[in-house]
Amino acid sequence: MFSRRVKDQEKRLSPKYTCVVSLTEYHRRIDALNSDDLRSLCKRLQITTKEEVNCKQGTSIKSELEPETFKPNLREASDLLEADQIEKLARNLPPRTIGYPWTLAFGTSKHGMSIKSLYRAMQGQDTPVLMVIKDSDGQVFGALASEPFKVSDGFYGTGETFLFTFNPEFEVFKWTGDNMFFMKGDMDSLSFGGGSGEFGLWLDGDLYHGRSHSCKTFGNPMLSKKEDFYVQDIEIWAFE
Repeated sequence: MFSRRVKDQEKRLSPKYTCVVSLTEYHRRIDALNSDDLRSLCKRLQITTKEEVNCKQGTSIKSELEPETFKPNLREASDLLEADQIEKLARNLPPRTIGYPWTLAFGTSKHGMSIKSLYRAMQGQDTPVLMVIKDSDGQVFGALASEPFKVSDGFYGTGETFLFTFNPEFEVFKWTGDNMFFMKGDMDSLSFGGGSGEFGLWLDGDLYHGRSHSCKTFGNPMLSKKEDFYVQDIEIWAFE
């Protein structure tokens, strides 16, 4: 009896088992946790993953708020978006933007066609920003950025970022998970998405010439009517 108590005490005092594995083995185990087999097992055992819970909560929040919440209050009228287009976009914005008025942080008609002015207008912003582009063909498309645009050495942002187009009808292209090339900016250009050497959306430093191509980041087709386009106007909206 005494020896059994001693052993029980030793177990309580002994350090927890630590497994040291190689970096390769670590990534193998991480991949295993994200495998389809594990997801199937979870379904059979009726186990809900954290990812599924978050997804369901996000959908639940939006369904509970319909429809009035998706008629956002714009502090000033948009020259590029119609009322129905605004509502369609609002339904796809991150939940953390819901309930906040849209504020025009940058507009080429007000601030000029300059990427330097664009970056300057982003200073002090701390919300996602919505870029709306109208090209010389009258096509409207753009991107939702998970954070304000900035000059960067590499790609930045999160999976909240997406591309969209209203041509020929409204469509949103969200993160595929294939890579993390969300957005990148310097004084010569601003780009979204990547893979195989192609950007989903690219603008030059003068905010006049742009290009759109299918990309792996968002799984989007060409957003504009032609691969190369000329910008007529740009609006960037913040949510605050």
